[in-house]
Amino acid sequence: MMGAKRKVGKYELGRTIGEGTFAKVKFAHNTETGDNVAIKILAKTTILKHKMVDQIKREISIMKIVRHPCIVRLHEVLASQSKIYIVLEFVTGGELFDKIVSTSVIF
Repeated sequence: MMGAKRKVGKYELGRTIGEGTFAKVKFAHNTETGDNVAIKILAKTTILKHKMVDQIKREISIMKIVRHPCIVRLHEVLASQSKIYIVLEFVTGGELFDKIVSTSVIF
């Protein structure tokens, strides 16, 4: 028997699809629309400890206003007592860094 899937708002969390120094990104499913999304999860304690509050606020405010086909779209931001959940467009194709390295573009 499988346990209940973890939910954040209307999103059912799935596997981890990315992990960085300050955040984890999980695949998620919108239970209302059926859309797949990526959710960037940040621990509030880590953000405060590393004095990243302004940086996170800036990232969110910029992503709210930018609409471009080459930039991942921000759907919404949710928060619990201990975490911030940034709900993003789910993009297939692997790691961006791998794509950049595989092209023959010289900077």
